[in-house]
Amino acid sequence: MRFRSLLFCGFALGAPTFLSGQRPPQAPPPIANSLAYFELGPDSLPHEGVAKGVLRGPFVLPSQAYPGTQHTYWVYVPASYDPANPAGLMIINDGQAYIAPEGEARAVNVLDNLIYRREIPVLITVFINPGRTPDQQEPTPASWGDGTTNRATEYNTLDDKYARVIVDELMPAIYKDYNISKDPEQHAIGGASSGAIAAFTVAWQRPGQFHKVFSMIGSFTDIRGGNAYPDIVRKSDKKPIRIFLQDGRNDNRALAADGSYNEARDWFYQNVRMVQALTEKGYDLNFTFSIGTHSLKQGGHLLPEILRWLWRDQPASTDPHDMTERSFRERK
Repeated sequence: MRFRSLLFCGFALGAPTFLSGQRPPQAPPPIANSLAYFELGPDSLPHEGVAKGVLRGPFVLPSQAYPGTQHTYWVYVPASYDPANPAGLMIINDGQAYIAPEGEARAVNVLDNLIYRREIPVLITVFINPGRTPDQQEPTPASWGDGTTNRATEYNTLDDKYARVIVDELMPAIYKDYNISKDPEQHAIGGASSGAIAAFTVAWQRPGQFHKVFSMIGSFTDIRGGNAYPDIVRKSDKKPIRIFLQDGRNDNRALAADGSYNEARDWFYQNVRMVQALTEKGYDLNFTFSIGTHSLKQGGHLLPEILRWLWRDQPASTDPHDMTERSFRERK
């Protein structure tokens, strides 16, 4: 599935300009029903007969990168996971939002369905929340932790500290309990909003560990300098990262009530800049821009296709006598 060929050529960047003394126009009203058509499809729903994996946790991981904080995480183990065979690894930031049974992504159902049908490989998937101190409340689908946890610092800062959380703290704990491939081609990381830019930063800082990234409504904006990434990408050597980006034309557009505009805080504008920079450098990139707002609803709707695209080159046997290859992945 390829979104990019239909979309990229029509985007031109440029901030609005006004003649001297001319007042900027008032901010336009919100677009009605911009999320009305992003409904979860059958790949995101449970089905009778599909071998269901197990969601283990929550577990708590004390952090050395951010002393005094801890990270809560859950581990999804596919029904067909066999400890004798190395599994792939996927890590998803803001894990609580993705595992919510009635949420906008329902990633556990997606993994059950796609793994069972051999559309993606067997993946141990870790859903990790942003760090918090022991006295701070755990993030929830209603409150992702901005202002109440360490989320803003960990996710939006362009340094290697959150990469240290993932690679030096979390991954050793997962390797201890599961047989995980060490091949970075078998490792993916993703997230939404600030969790998306954090996922990109981890892969950018540690390309020897992660070759696959997905970003939903990514906060490549000037929260803590994230709008610098397009220029950083252009000036840096190309890294072996495959990337899927999703955003909406009605994501946070940085138009104040008085009509003033700050392009550095325009989510859609900055996501388009990221697409252009990554395209210019020749990255393995896919993206889709629809009509949505700053919501997980469109990204959650697309999650099955995103995972299929990221893992599109998994090995496959063409032997017609290979009945294992031709069968569902059943419970081990």
